[in-house]
Amino acid sequence: MRKARAVALRGSTVRLRYTALYGALFLLSGAALLAIAYLLSLDDVSRTEPLDDPASQRSALAQAQLRIGDLEAQLAQVQADQSHQLLTGSAIALAVMTVVSIVLGHLVAGRVLRPLRTITAATQRITADNLHERLALAGPADEVTDLADTIDGLLDRLESSFTAQRRFVANASHELRTPLATMRASLDVAVAKPEPAPAQTVALADRVRTELDLVDRLLEALLTLAHAQVGGSADSVPVSLGRVTAAALRTRAADIADKHLTVDDRDLQDGAWTQGNQTLLSRMVDNVIDNAIVHNQAGGWIRVETTTHDASVVLAVETGGEVLAQEQVAALSQPFRRLGGERTGSDTGSGLGLSIVAAIASTHQGRLDLRARPRGGLAVTITLPSAETPAGARA
Repeated sequence: MRKARAVALRGSTVRLRYTALYGALFLLSGAALLAIAYLLSLDDVSRTEPLDDPASQRSALAQAQLRIGDLEAQLAQVQADQSHQLLTGSAIALAVMTVVSIVLGHLVAGRVLRPLRTITAATQRITADNLHERLALAGPADEVTDLADTIDGLLDRLESSFTAQRRFVANASHELRTPLATMRASLDVAVAKPEPAPAQTVALADRVRTELDLVDRLLEALLTLAHAQVGGSADSVPVSLGRVTAAALRTRAADIADKHLTVDDRDLQDGAWTQGNQTLLSRMVDNVIDNAIVHNQAGGWIRVETTTHDASVVLAVETGGEVLAQEQVAALSQPFRRLGGERTGSDTGSGLGLSIVAAIASTHQGRLDLRARPRGGLAVTITLPSAETPAGARA
């Protein structure tokens, strides 16, 4: 929303800049024209000063010269009044035409920038889910149509890239899981032979099986992350964050009991509805709850809360623990970033849990915020757009 307002502000500024430019150019040219006309209208009338007549000249000639001087003075005054009136009228006309030129400049600037607004609006509508759309701007071959064609070419390349990535996501699961399943089956067959296997072989098989399970979880996390990043918000349905979170806590009740954790879910709403992919949103909540359980101290606590605002729903999960550095906490949303074994008690995590959460939240037009609590522990906040409560849920 903030970005859209910034784009609109820049567009308005360009239009106002063009309008001011048109008005200023008209004002300067009009002022120059007015100055030239005023200078040309000045007619220096040479006043004939009465000559110092000798005493021998006749008085009639002196009176005629005085009369001529008076007429020249009157003519000069009339010309001065006319010049003043011309200057005043021209200034008024210039002011009126300046206003008219500003209005016309505003309209012309809007007309000139209309294709750019069309390009901006179309580009904002295009996402990873509709990369097949194109601007296809009609009009004469000029700089604007060249820009639109360039953007269409960029969209072509992006669509090809996203298609290849989606194809990888579709094929990687089968191609990579099959060798893992084969290796796991071979270990089971080797250990299950009639003759007893050596203890060293059994220990090695258990170690390899554990590593295979870790690789399998890592593969699943990578596929989920890739699916979320390429726009996995298809099949959008209403999802209750409160219900999904409550289900995640019930599923992990045994893990919570093993670590003697205290869960405070008094502020967990039954609703807190949002719109999105059910599978991805459930995985997002599962990862946050798993993070709160695994990266917690024995005998610690977890506080879970969901709230609903006018246009958003918020899931907040807080845990206690040691004091963490905010710089390190902020980087946990990046893939393969951990705080270390001192926080987790184990280094078997893939380092993708919170990065998957961030990708799923971003795909659903939301965001993930990570904050180190001043008294120790971590606060995880997920903000998503709110949705109307379904009719069946109200009943």
